[in-house]
Amino acid sequence: MRVILLGAPGSGKGTQAVLLERRLGLPKISTGDILRAAVQAATPLGLKVKDRMARGELVEDALVAALVEERVRRPECDAGYVLDGYPRTLAQARDIERMDGERSEIVLEIALPDEVLLERLSRRWVCPRCEAVTTQSRPGEIPSNLCPACKTPLAQREDDTPEVVRERLRIYQDQTRPLRDYYAGKKTHRLVDGSGGVEDVYHRIAAVVKAALASRATRQ
Repeated sequence: MRVILLGAPGSGKGTQAVLLERRLGLPKISTGDILRAAVQAATPLGLKVKDRMARGELVEDALVAALVEERVRRPECDAGYVLDGYPRTLAQARDIERMDGERSEIVLEIALPDEVLLERLSRRWVCPRCEAVTTQSRPGEIPSNLCPACKTPLAQREDDTPEVVRERLRIYQDQTRPLRDYYAGKKTHRLVDGSGGVEDVYHRIAAVVKAALASRATRQ
């Protein structure tokens, strides 16, 4: 089964994708992680997309599709996988169906108000070495300057500054939300309340995924 996680920046898609991978054994495919690693390593791909990502803009569909297709064709994805951050547009939704069209899917959209998302992202700091995330207790307060995991100085992502976050949210509203109607028409879309703690949200998501897996097993 293919699990697609939708949601605006700061909705917790990445965290929930990790939990699904660890607890349900579904490999996580994060286009954001792939692209950020390329930027950090200054690969040809990273140099190509660095400026676009810093401005909060989407990377062109053909490039992202090639990255995703390479990953979904690996043997570890044979039984299913979780897509975090992809698809973001209708064109990308059709790309994933083209490359892996026979697979059943469930689409989970994590919903939170924009003001909550902006506040969350303004408090997020990341370790550039191990990518551990540290959250400020209050907006504007800089946390301890060292990563609690590996003691590397923390930094704020360029795409987590307030100006860029607002642009990312605008792009999400304008370009990504039509996916809701598309997947609703396919009867695969489910809205998940993103409020509360990480475990609260996970239990809501896991309940939907397990029900979908059970229904699929019954049909087979």
